[in-house]
Amino acid sequence: MVAPPWIPVPPPGYGGIEAVAELLCDELVARGHDVTLFAAPGSRSAAHVRTVLDAAHPDTIGSALHESDHVASVWDAIDEAADRGAPFDVVHDHSGFTAVAMAGRIGVPVIHTLHGPLEGDSARFYERHGKKVHLVAISRSQIDEATLRLRVAAVVPNPIVLDRWPLSGKKDDYALWIGRMDPIKGAHRAIEAARRAGHRLVLAGPVQSGQSDFFRSEIEPHIDGDRVRYVGEVAGVAKQRLYAHARALLMPIRWREPFGMVMIEALASGTPVLAFPEGAAAEIVIDGHNGMLVADEAEMSRALASVDTIDPRDCRDSVRSRYDVAITANGYEAVYRQAMRIGTSRFARREAQVSRFSPQSAGVASTGSVLA
Repeated sequence: MVAPPWIPVPPPGYGGIEAVAELLCDELVARGHDVTLFAAPGSRSAAHVRTVLDAAHPDTIGSALHESDHVASVWDAIDEAADRGAPFDVVHDHSGFTAVAMAGRIGVPVIHTLHGPLEGDSARFYERHGKKVHLVAISRSQIDEATLRLRVAAVVPNPIVLDRWPLSGKKDDYALWIGRMDPIKGAHRAIEAARRAGHRLVLAGPVQSGQSDFFRSEIEPHIDGDRVRYVGEVAGVAKQRLYAHARALLMPIRWREPFGMVMIEALASGTPVLAFPEGAAAEIVIDGHNGMLVADEAEMSRALASVDTIDPRDCRDSVRSRYDVAITANGYEAVYRQAMRIGTSRFARREAQVSRFSPQSAGVASTGSVLA
């Protein structure tokens, strides 16, 4: 399991991909699988943890230097394991583009989870390199809305462990917005919706590199400690309480969010979600049952007035039946087995061809791509 190099697993605060890696590793180990997690320093897991960089890099998320250093070092470790006679069966990558581009570098099937939207430069990248790996989407909308056609092995949702999110039927008088301070996430739109409804709002989440100007101009002027409170990045018990006691989670996104962990965390806590119908929000939110789909800030403000009609137990049950970690692990186990079958057969054919045409170079085939 290859996590990104930026943030430890589990994440100390914000970190959706790292949370997914943690939950999936724990569940796979509990099922008897031998799992090695390559992750940023400071990581903890039921899996065997290997760190290949000297430090985590939360302030340089997206750095090509750190991502390529991380992946290349992991690939070297995979080669070393094979040389010792203990090869890996599959590699499951969550780390980003480098692993996909360089998947042909190792003789092990690579599964790659698509954690971002498939549009623009990303779409063109996967069009060129996606055939090197087994691609897994995290929602149906992610591939339905893609600007290209890809061969996707499966749709496997991100997981949640319900026991980590206490259910509360008693709600306080605030709405919650939680995420990174990026304009596409819509903290400023949540402020407007709460203002129109005359409702208190709590904002939570990090201000990451490049987001300071937006935060200072669009968010900070509205923070008064009463009608609008900003509590920074939250984790652990503080995060659980924020979710559990909020009347609603506001999700006024204006991009094709491929999943949205904050939505299923809120629902697991019995808190309905009010969302714009962008990306996976229209899959996760069942209108009128566990939340409401609204067109804009005006509709969101009106929905806040009637959100108490939604039963917290329905919110939690809607997550249990679709996003429990057991469902995710079942899906990935099927993908791993499929990748191993395809990988073994393709590798055998490739090795036979190399042996037939160039016996001296047969050893080279053992380090070539089994999925090319």
